[in-house]
Amino acid sequence: MRIAVLAEALIDFKATGPLEFRGFPGGSPLYVGVACARLEQPTGFVGQLSTDLFGEVLLEHLKSNGLNTGFVVCSSAPTTLGFVDDSSGQPQYAFLRNGAADTLYYPSPLPGLPDSLCFLHFGSISLLEDPTRTSIEQIVQQNRARVTVVFDPNVRPSLIADRTDYLERFKFWVSLSQVVKLSEEDAAWLYPDSSLKDVSNTLLEFGALVVIVTRGMKGAELYLNSGKRLEVSSPQVKVVDTVGAGDTFTAGLMVSLLEQGFQQAQDWAKLELETWKKALEFACQAAALNCTRAGCDPPTRAELNEVLK
Repeated sequence: MRIAVLAEALIDFKATGPLEFRGFPGGSPLYVGVACARLEQPTGFVGQLSTDLFGEVLLEHLKSNGLNTGFVVCSSAPTTLGFVDDSSGQPQYAFLRNGAADTLYYPSPLPGLPDSLCFLHFGSISLLEDPTRTSIEQIVQQNRARVTVVFDPNVRPSLIADRTDYLERFKFWVSLSQVVKLSEEDAAWLYPDSSLKDVSNTLLEFGALVVIVTRGMKGAELYLNSGKRLEVSSPQVKVVDTVGAGDTFTAGLMVSLLEQGFQQAQDWAKLELETWKKALEFACQAAALNCTRAGCDPPTRAELNEVLK
């Protein structure tokens, strides 16, 4: 296992009409994990699933996409249900998650992740409630010296009760991470009066080594703590659905870095700007393919290879 994702999996119900929804396996970390596995990197999901009928669907989805489920624990608590409507062009979300299994993840002892691990990914709504938040923080702290930690806040304002408290915690999560990936919308909510450059510099000051801002069909911007900056454009495709695009981007980034020889956190000093350029272009292409299909449906390696010829 070279990539691990923490610790959120839920059922997304996508609007198909007024008060009409169709369910899909969801959750930002789950999306990232599935995208990594489809791109043929050994990936595992670390977290808690429900034993209810939705939890069974999620576990089967992980297994059928080739993820390692050896670090999954199960609970009789219900599965989180999310509802998304992107008819306006940008997804709008609502959640039912009080007392849900993914919010009650508190393993004792903490899982011993394998020595082969290179990337540890965390973020999204799994950080909004204890005990799962504390468990994730502890797992990240336990492993951050030997792996590269990738953090995506995936901000969901409707679920954040106290903005000031969230921003303080956000600083801590950034400080635990070598790579912070956020969307343009995330940046605007976090620091509404700041440019993307200023937001990125703030996160670098918090301790991140790399900040990447995704901008939808405009591509992505990368900021390094060395002061270097890079911008890439996104392939232009006919967009069917944007759900999971950012998660597929994150997966593509990690997979590309691994394929270019990146192995350990100590390799950061060796990375050239051209390496980052290739990784960003690969990630943008993967995300663009995801957008050509309904729901989060990341490309397989064969599908991505076909368009990269």
